[in-house]
Amino acid sequence: MDNRRILISGAGVAGPALAHWLTRHGFEATVVERAPGPRPGGHPVDVRGPALEVAGRMGILDELRRRRTDMRGMSVVDADGTELYRSTEHTISGGDLDSPDVEILRDDLCAVIASVTEGTEYLYDDSIAGMTQDGAGVRVTFERSAPRTFDLVVGADGLHSTVRRLAFGPEADFIHHLGTYLGVFTTPNFLGLDRWQVWHRGETGGGCVMTARDNTELRVYAGFESAEPVAYDHRDTAAHKRLITERLAGTGWEFPRALEYMAGAEDFHFDAMAQIRMDRWSDGRVTLLGDAGYCGSPLSGQGTSMAMVGAYVLAGELKAAGGDHHRAFAAYEAELRDYVAANQELALTNRERMETEGAVPDVAEVVEALKLKDY
Repeated sequence: MDNRRILISGAGVAGPALAHWLTRHGFEATVVERAPGPRPGGHPVDVRGPALEVAGRMGILDELRRRRTDMRGMSVVDADGTELYRSTEHTISGGDLDSPDVEILRDDLCAVIASVTEGTEYLYDDSIAGMTQDGAGVRVTFERSAPRTFDLVVGADGLHSTVRRLAFGPEADFIHHLGTYLGVFTTPNFLGLDRWQVWHRGETGGGCVMTARDNTELRVYAGFESAEPVAYDHRDTAAHKRLITERLAGTGWEFPRALEYMAGAEDFHFDAMAQIRMDRWSDGRVTLLGDAGYCGSPLSGQGTSMAMVGAYVLAGELKAAGGDHHRAFAAYEAELRDYVAANQELALTNRERMETEGAVPDVAEVVEALKLKDY
């Protein structure tokens, strides 16, 4: 088999999922991750449609279901806490409660996927600094580790992908902002909620609190809208917290208390609601996976599913091509392009529905839009 040694940048959902399938197909996977270890926290994510089948083939679906958020319902309140709407049939974050979809905390999903990556080499607290490719491989320099040569490199390093920047050019060429910024962090369950979500939207911003970890915690979504992109360093957590505090000043209900907890939250995440749109996902021996190549934004409700499905297809096409990356990368794109396009369009549709109708996001039209091959 050709091109056995594969470097993956990013240890979130997509990278370890790809490592699992590559190892299973006889390749050697190395994952490099900037963080010092698995990242804690993060918003709940959804495993839907073909991603459920991927999880089943990985042997992790039962464990995902065991760890699901298991919400009873949701409510919407005004600034004084008066309930305006209540449902025990669906939630905004997870959709219909009687669906087969699995809503799970992002860090739980990552832990479950990582548990089935035996044989994978992890390089934590490091990042790719440079890449030079030729007919024999990709020479990679790292911020900390010694340079190494790999046969292929996969960028699974998210919206602000280093691999994409090095191989394809600046982020500004590919990012499309959707006008919303979101912070997510953990607090104690200071509201005493029981498997419940509460949403509030004020004049300057708002979001949601929802229970986690058997009601011992709340995961807080705190967001605001901005018609123009906001300039910030995406690695400066202190600046992100200041920005959320400033933009949500005056927001009602219990958000002032939640923001007090935010100051000390060690698992705080912040980023733009944005999409990555590219004419191609591969350049020579380098390709992109998940948010790095085709981020749909959380508004799609499909980012995690696209990452898991993409990992399955990319590894499968490499196996089918005997490691021939030219054939495999072309087949990977051909297989996923329509699925990705439908999910990215869904994010725009969901945004419009939520703004005009206050409606729950809809994913029904696209979750079954791809029939998985057997590799």
